[in-house]
Amino acid sequence: MTFLLLFFEFFKTGLFAIGGGLATLPFLYEIADKYPWFRAEIIPDMIAISESTPGPIGVNMSTYAGYNAGFEIAGVLGGILGAATATIGLITPSVIVILIVAQFLKRFRDSKIVKDVFYTLRPAVTGLIACACFTTMNGSLFFTDALKSFSGAADLLQIFNLPAILLFAVILTGILKLKKVHPIVFILVAALVGIVLKF
Repeated sequence: MTFLLLFFEFFKTGLFAIGGGLATLPFLYEIADKYPWFRAEIIPDMIAISESTPGPIGVNMSTYAGYNAGFEIAGVLGGILGAATATIGLITPSVIVILIVAQFLKRFRDSKIVKDVFYTLRPAVTGLIACACFTTMNGSLFFTDALKSFSGAADLLQIFNLPAILLFAVILTGILKLKKVHPIVFILVAALVGIVLKF
């Protein structure tokens, strides 16, 4: 029953997460709130691992989340089954939509209504990705437990994750200054810093 629920939740995520993997983040936070499969605090780790491994981030994140969920239920075998279930659940809506679109694309390619629908989806996708970025930044640069118990200026420094903010500033400066350097270099540098400084 849990695996059917896992499939349904990730099917729903895949159905409504238009715009790529980062657009799935609001759905992942909702799943973390509703079920004991994984904690919201590990979602930034999901992003880091998914961005560091080959393949689409949405698929990588669903596989990782599904493995965590299945592992909690039935160990390693449950983790493998959970990973497969979540991944299949996430990609199924895309496969269905692509098959339907492929059938009607030639007929409606020049339709003003279709063009208007896709044009209207752009701000919605931008909003989903912006929300996901803000939520991830909040969880990475601030101590969320300290934010919940924040009581005034005396606690101000305790809410900031200063090493993470410093790393963020250095990487951002590097990206802006070294535009021709491949993004994987920055990911590897951040991973190395995380290992050395034991973040």
